[in-house]
Amino acid sequence: MIKRKYPLIKTKLPGPKVKAIIEKDKKYVSKSYTRQYPLVAEKGEGVLIFDPDGNIFLDFTAGIAVTSTGHCHPQVVNAIKKQAEKLIHMSGTDFYYEPQVNLAEKLACITPGDFNKRVFFCNSGAEAVEAAIKLSSYHTKRRKFIAFIGAFHGRTTGALSLTGSKIIQKKDFAPIIAGVYQIPYPYCYRCVFNLSPDKCDIECLKFLEEEIFKKITDPEDVAAIFIEPIQGEGGYIVPPKEFLTRLKNLTNKYKILLVVDEIQTGMGRTGKMFASEHFGIVPDIICIAKGIASGLPLGAIVSSEKIMNWVPGSHASTFGGNPISCASALATIDLLEKELIKNAQTSGDYLIKNLKKWQKKYEIIGDVRGLGLMIGVELVKTRIKKEKYIKARDEIISKAFKKGLLLLGCGENTIRICPALTITQKDIDIALEILEPIIAEIDKRKIKE
Repeated sequence: MIKRKYPLIKTKLPGPKVKAIIEKDKKYVSKSYTRQYPLVAEKGEGVLIFDPDGNIFLDFTAGIAVTSTGHCHPQVVNAIKKQAEKLIHMSGTDFYYEPQVNLAEKLACITPGDFNKRVFFCNSGAEAVEAAIKLSSYHTKRRKFIAFIGAFHGRTTGALSLTGSKIIQKKDFAPIIAGVYQIPYPYCYRCVFNLSPDKCDIECLKFLEEEIFKKITDPEDVAAIFIEPIQGEGGYIVPPKEFLTRLKNLTNKYKILLVVDEIQTGMGRTGKMFASEHFGIVPDIICIAKGIASGLPLGAIVSSEKIMNWVPGSHASTFGGNPISCASALATIDLLEKELIKNAQTSGDYLIKNLKKWQKKYEIIGDVRGLGLMIGVELVKTRIKKEKYIKARDEIISKAFKKGLLLLGCGENTIRICPALTITQKDIDIALEILEPIIAEIDKRKIKE
């Protein structure tokens, strides 16, 4: 048993102050938000979240992979304070300010590819995808797109057209962009072609070239292929390295732009600054958000100056590249480069090693996958048939919350593990100590669905 001061649950969850806030939320806030358990975050410090009733939680969500440097890192907070005292807003659309220029220069240096680049700033991941859609179409003069089943690229109209994650995200929202075709993602644990990795010759790409491009749409009409190098919302699915290499070759062949959505995978999460680096590919356009500014709203797309050839007034954003967000991003990147990317790799290796041991021990753990601190644990009823154990996943997350460990799901039956990149081995050991008895108990009794 690890001696620890956290998590610390002082009240029955939810506590009285939390209940009052949730009741007010129910009255005034849109019902479209999804809340898996009753957490009210009042304060954040490193990998800890404090609620108004004094309960302390160990956060393995990082605000959905956003607070890459942990909650309220002193270096980030100081950068925000200093910038807020000088300039809060002047709009980078019509004027210039140094933090935006400095961040653009930094992003041009750290993104894959040794060529002259340009950066467009926006406020979120969905906006970055929207910008990439527009730039792809503008540059190529083509109007069609390829995306992947299971993908999540955002909820705004253009991004939603590419999203193939859940029906509820598209139901009753029309119109969406016409000419978007979705193909299978290389989800090797659940191959749609019923092949094993040793017998598969990247059938997903064969399907694209032999079926979609020959029977559905001419590749010369396709502006871009959008892909997450690791599918996020779809279940933290890591494709074979060869898949992305061959996909890039295919896009080159047909002069289609490869847009890599690094919104969740980027900014050090996978143990490299960008997940594309694991696969040895250079995107034509890269979409960035989430972990870029440690929690402040900021998104960006980066491409070569040859591709980002749109003219003044063709696309802009009033708040995009806000000076405070840019200052926060510069401080974040400094921390990533100095220590946190390396920690993401070593901590991720340690965590995956321990989870793999559980995979051998507990029948309900069908697959453990990930890179760095982007890890998925897929739950099944039996390993042979691989039936999705949806209720077990949801119960594990709920029980972990009650014991002070914050987790999220992804896909239908996968536990998403994406803590801040500041996580320590002690934090991981505490999380494992909380989580294993819950998994062991459910594995033993087998929930009836």
